Amino acid sequence: MGGVNVSRPSWVEVDLRAVAHNVRQLVRHVGGAALCAVVKADGYGHGAPQVAKAAVANGAVWVAVATVEEGVQLRDEGIDTPVLLLSEPPPDDHKDVIAHQITPTVYSLATIEQLASTALRLGTGYLAVHLKVDTGMHRVGAPLRMLPELVHRVVETGVLRVGGLWSHFSVADSDPDYTTAQIRTYLRAVSHVPSVVTGGGPPPLRHLANTPGALFHPESHLDMVRTGLGIYGLYPRPCAEEIIDLRPVMKIVSHVSHVLRHPAGSRPSYGRMRPLADASAVATIPIGYADGVPRMISEGGEVLIGGQRFPLAGRVTMDQLLVEVGGHPVAVGDEAVLVGRQGEQLLSIDDWARLSDTINYEVVSRIGPRLPRRYIS
Repeated sequence: MGGVNVSRPSWVEVDLRAVAHNVRQLVRHVGGAALCAVVKADGYGHGAPQVAKAAVANGAVWVAVATVEEGVQLRDEGIDTPVLLLSEPPPDDHKDVIAHQITPTVYSLATIEQLASTALRLGTGYLAVHLKVDTGMHRVGAPLRMLPELVHRVVETGVLRVGGLWSHFSVADSDPDYTTAQIRTYLRAVSHVPSVVTGGGPPPLRHLANTPGALFHPESHLDMVRTGLGIYGLYPRPCAEEIIDLRPVMKIVSHVSHVLRHPAGSRPSYGRMRPLADASAVATIPIGYADGVPRMISEGGEVLIGGQRFPLAGRVTMDQLLVEVGGHPVAVGDEAVLVGRQGEQLLSIDDWARLSDTINYEVVSRIGPRLPRRYIS
């Protein structure tokens, strides 16, 4: 364990052994395809450098980030694995992209020209870029009709080369027909890109699948898959548990800071949203929505104390939440688990996502930096 702010009685426990297990499972599942571990958004809230190192040590051969700053952080942490930037870098960041050997995604002629100009000025030799085409996500990516023009312009610069051709699924976890159409569209588009245009380097990597694509659409594995959710032990859908064995990586732990008994009918917390049905002790836990605990779990949320489930007593507040513990002997200092296992009981990130009417991706990525991370390796 390391990097702990011991003054806080609440923290996120990140099990790097589970990351290692999940990456090995995913590598095995995708067969001959390379694995790219997506560690954007600080590793989905788990800690990007630590997760990246564990992933690479267990079979990932690329890592992917959303911003140049995230890529530079990995380089500063000594990670020399290829780093893929998932969107076009802004012009002011082109120098850092080249200096730190980050592989940029491109999908516009303007970015190709600007990157080439910077690379020529710095005199660093060939810079590999990955061209992204839009096959139906409609977020970023070049229109399919522009792919030949973009490829040829990359080669014509004399300093860039096509290192990859990729796209992204929008509904791989829920709409197999649309996903199949995206796969076919992508394969038709890249089949027209001859290897001679790669600038003399190896053939471009073809990559399309995210975690749900990798699990539900094996025909999309191609040369590389980009897995984010799976390496953190989270499933895109519950049925995926039948396909692959993943272990949760994140545990959220706190401790009881205050206990006080209240009569029946008392309405704890802001808004006085519901009364206590019976006289009960109410325990205060020093963690709240400023730490990433969704306010939406105020109705239906639970906390584990002493290996037992206890319901929240009223609304989650910014820095604290309240738990109805009845007549159980709960005391100040007792461990409280919000996510993870305690004894035989388990609370999951998916529980929070269900109560918040959102997805597990959002829940973990919102766990704030105010909570120190403890790493188990």
